[in-house]
Amino acid sequence: MCELLGMSANVPTDVVFSFTGLMQRGGRTGPHRDGWGIGFYEGRGLRLFQDPKASADSEIARLVQRYPIKSETVIGHIRQANVGAVSLANTHPFMREMWGRNWCFAHNGQLADFSPRAGMYQPVGDTDSEAAFCDLLNRLRTACTQQCCIEQFLPVIVAACQEYRSKGVFNCLLSNGDWLFSFCTTKLAHITRRAPFGPATLKDADVSVDFQAETTPNDIVTVLATEPLTDNEQWHVYAPGEWILWRGGEIVAQGQSQ
Repeated sequence: MCELLGMSANVPTDVVFSFTGLMQRGGRTGPHRDGWGIGFYEGRGLRLFQDPKASADSEIARLVQRYPIKSETVIGHIRQANVGAVSLANTHPFMREMWGRNWCFAHNGQLADFSPRAGMYQPVGDTDSEAAFCDLLNRLRTACTQQCCIEQFLPVIVAACQEYRSKGVFNCLLSNGDWLFSFCTTKLAHITRRAPFGPATLKDADVSVDFQAETTPNDIVTVLATEPLTDNEQWHVYAPGEWILWRGGEIVAQGQSQ
């Protein structure tokens, strides 16, 4: 299986602390050696870093760790390959343009007997994850128009995720830069940090931070991960079928499929 990392914040925020913990799981404290990637939204732009090497040994990952890129929405991923070769084309997160927006997607899990119908969006690599992403975008393009808002997108996204879930494990993060959608079938957790801020310590590295010294009283930052990244904070663990839509670090909508 793979692991996910996401962030939704109400102000541009760097994710260096959380990324430092995640990259250790990519070949040092975890088995996810088959590539990694992370995307940072900057307005309508998406700054995307990917490497088919293990994140624990990747010079590109070390660059990202040293470079405090500030963003309001982030999607990251470390891969343990089960479908598709270890290659750059199969490295998450995946990105496509739709309706003048960069859509970004990462998936943890595996889908059995998944053969979606062909559409405008087609996979470049050979993972079930990218195939699901393209299928989801094709469904949205069929059901909605570019004038649609997230409230109209949401039923299509949730219905598609429910269908993918019936074919196996489907934990995912999806964004078009304006919001962050999360869906869980087995493992996903989040923590929302707001004033009063306190200290946090990573599970996978000897690193601590005092968020009170790094933030303002108005900051709201939600971090999502497959497994909690810190050992001294209370994370919310998603229930199977739970989905949450985030914007500015806050919950916009949520639900649970059966």
